[in-house]
Amino acid sequence: MSRRYLAGFLALFFTLLLAGCGGRDDPQAALEAAVKQLQDNIEAKSASAVLEQLHGDFLARQELDREWAKRTMTLLFLRHKNIKVIALGKNSWIDPAISSKGYTEAQVGLTGAEGLLPDSARHYSVRLEWWQEGGEWKLARLDWE
Repeated sequence: MSRRYLAGFLALFFTLLLAGCGGRDDPQAALEAAVKQLQDNIEAKSASAVLEQLHGDFLARQELDREWAKRTMTLLFLRHKNIKVIALGKNSWIDPAISSKGYTEAQVGLTGAEGLLPDSARHYSVRLEWWQEGGEWKLARLDWE
């Protein structure tokens, strides 16, 4: 009986291992993983992890830099005990002319709460421009409405 569980565990482990390896060679999958990681890092209130995902030349709205991002996250994370990013719809793609550029367009709900129920919620249409650097997708440009 225990051998069957061990065999099942090993099969599951190798399936997950192979699935993880395949994503690294697929730029589209890596881009989508970067988008998901950004969402997870914001919800975890990890400013340092979000900053690691920002390109050195990051700009929001063509003028706001990494320092602005750091200050904004600090304020948001201090103001709200719980933060939730709800992607209502998103589309990511690699630039067909420049394979080191990727884009994400999304409809996003951002909520903040002191307890279980949100005490603030906003809807945004966001556009993210990603640049591949050293095999990783870094967020270079951000715009929203």
